[in-house]
Amino acid sequence: MKPAEFYQRDRTLQPPALTPDYKTSVARSPRLAMLSLQGSLSEITGPTFGHSDIDPIDNDLIKNYAKSGDPVGERIIVHGRVLDENGRGVPNTLVEIWQANAGGRYRHKKDSYLAPIDPNFGGCGRTLTDADGYYFFRTVKPGAYPWRNWVNNWRPAHIHVSVFGTAFSQRLITQMYFEGDPLIAKCPIVATIPDQRAIDQLIAPLDLNAAVPLDCLAYKFDIVLRGRRSTLFENRLEGN
Repeated sequence: MKPAEFYQRDRTLQPPALTPDYKTSVARSPRLAMLSLQGSLSEITGPTFGHSDIDPIDNDLIKNYAKSGDPVGERIIVHGRVLDENGRGVPNTLVEIWQANAGGRYRHKKDSYLAPIDPNFGGCGRTLTDADGYYFFRTVKPGAYPWRNWVNNWRPAHIHVSVFGTAFSQRLITQMYFEGDPLIAKCPIVATIPDQRAIDQLIAPLDLNAAVPLDCLAYKFDIVLRGRRSTLFENRLEGN
């Protein structure tokens, strides 16, 4: 069976490329209209990953870089499902995360924030979803950190997430925020998103049912990718 193209993204929920209050967007944003191209076979199929590509503790950021003990910080679980736009779980897809440590500092040579580097925390992890699209990470809650967008801007605590899906055109890179963080409403990056529903989808609610007593809290973050069309618009793929 020939692979079908994917639903087009709802761009009314996406932030515009140029948002001057988020100053970095000024240099990064294109000045011409986007092109609309039909998806080719290379974009609507692959890549594939196997369990041999993943180490058993790659999804445990408390252990996967530890040298002399556990990292400092509030221990948490981040879990959820990767779904297509029709609500079906996406199995065996690669989910990767990266984040700052509990003090708000990344393990990166260009991060000069005064918070210390944690010698037992690398800040990166990866896992494959199971047959139902479920994924699971154990980590520490990242700290907020300042950045020079304006004089005194701070990024809310967040975790970066990359998901490949079943095809290259489903590739998604996003950020997950934490329920109840007052910095979310004050973040210039979050403020570029025009629809509150889309913002709400980026905020992981506390999930006490998945928490481990006397060990760690849990946050649930479901990720929705572009789904496949059931019928073609006027029998033309470009209508997708």
